[in-house]
Amino acid sequence: MIPITVCMIAKNEDNHIEECLKRLRPCKFEIIVVDTGSVDRTTEIARKYTDKVFHFDWCDDFSAARNFSIEQASNDWVLIIDCDEYLENVNLADVENAISEEENIDSVGIILRNNPYSIQGVRSIMTEYIGRLFNRAHCHYEGIIHEQVKTLAGKEPKTFQVPLTFYHEGYVSESDKRMRATRNLEMLLRDLDLKGPNPYIYFQLGQNYISLNDLEKAAYYSKLGLDMNADPHSAFVQSMAETYGYCLIELAKYDSAMALLEKYELFSNSADFVYLIGMIYMKKGMFENALEEFEKATTMTTYSRTGVNSYRAYYNMGVIYEQMYDLDKAKSFYKKCGDFDAAVKRLEELS
Repeated sequence: MIPITVCMIAKNEDNHIEECLKRLRPCKFEIIVVDTGSVDRTTEIARKYTDKVFHFDWCDDFSAARNFSIEQASNDWVLIIDCDEYLENVNLADVENAISEEENIDSVGIILRNNPYSIQGVRSIMTEYIGRLFNRAHCHYEGIIHEQVKTLAGKEPKTFQVPLTFYHEGYVSESDKRMRATRNLEMLLRDLDLKGPNPYIYFQLGQNYISLNDLEKAAYYSKLGLDMNADPHSAFVQSMAETYGYCLIELAKYDSAMALLEKYELFSNSADFVYLIGMIYMKKGMFENALEEFEKATTMTTYSRTGVNSYRAYYNMGVIYEQMYDLDKAKSFYKKCGDFDAAVKRLEELS
């Protein structure tokens, strides 16, 4: 067996856990499943794939549950996944090589996760890189909720890339989504009381309020986090800037959104942020500026949300040229969008 243990915590995940474990089986990892109080078939399904199923009394602390799962592993190298994350691609030889490198012993392996999302009624994929593989002799989890991997001394660990890709199903009903968000809000606010002002907690509060459809508070906490001037190279800080901008767009606070231009140099290495700035200019009616940003986005290769450097940018350029009564240019950009439904519809209406 590969000297890696997969560690999972679960509660009422019988709609996800079978697919998750089925895809892991060919890798021959040791698998630890820690149940925190399921009343469905979660543990029954888990036992079909592993004999190492444990119970943990839930105590409103995700790190405590994660660290308990890690303690049950036979291997020091642990890979942390959730029940709704399904393995898509892996190179096991390269994974073994990575963990055998002495320089990685106290670092965290970064995996790729593909997250489906919908925007303007169109289903797309957002990619993100997250730290999930580490040696428990050097690292553990900290934080009551939205737990993070830290060194045992509480420091940010170094990272290395791991050839592992997961698809994050993540679907829950609207009622479950609100229930989880309400629970998470209480835990996040308690974590904030314990730690004091913290950009990562502010970021998570912003994401949580989006789940609760409270964009005013989502924008408020995102701005608090941005004002703390956390490392702009951190993925969550980049995401927080984008969350803040899109919340302000939805709230029609375009003048406030323009303040993000002050952080352009910090975040414009990503097509996501450049596209966002194009959207803000567009909403302000500053069409030439918007066209410049969308055009720039199409030249960039670093992005998280699909389409921001291709069909979405081209579509908005088409919309702008329609507004400017240049229908030939509008059509030319709509044609660049391929089978993007909104662009196809505009071409049909302009023909």
